[in-house]
Amino acid sequence: MLEAIALLIVARWLVGHVRFGRWRALLGARVSDGRASDDTTPADQARGHRLAQAVERAAARLPGESKCLPRAIALQWLLRRRRLGGMLTIGVRAGQARGHLNHLHAWVARGDEVLIGDHDRPHGALYVALNPAPVTASPGGPRRRSRPT
Repeated sequence: MLEAIALLIVARWLVGHVRFGRWRALLGARVSDGRASDDTTPADQARGHRLAQAVERAAARLPGESKCLPRAIALQWLLRRRRLGGMLTIGVRAGQARGHLNHLHAWVARGDEVLIGDHDRPHGALYVALNPAPVTASPGGPRRRSRPT
């Protein structure tokens, strides 16, 4: 739970204070078709659901509002830290011009299931789908430094 709270705080700060283009790479590689991979086991799917519940509990405990994008980012980071797949998708709401965060909606899916964010909400176009890339160091985790030889 503490990890979910910490990552949600970082995600909220990024969304509120830093332009998307400067931190988008932290979410993974862009995927053209916007579909989550189907290579998921029931045990991994259950782990994904538990992590999504941890993010939702963290959001309920933090002061202020945690919108869908910071929640999805925090879950994407939690999944990646555990080497679990997940697809973070950001859509533009129908009838809205780009340019304001309230016009976007974000969700994370594993296989055919949405773990966080109601993807049935109307969105006009897919803005970006991101699949987490394998990492050696992840957001909020220890960074490995190479030592001189």
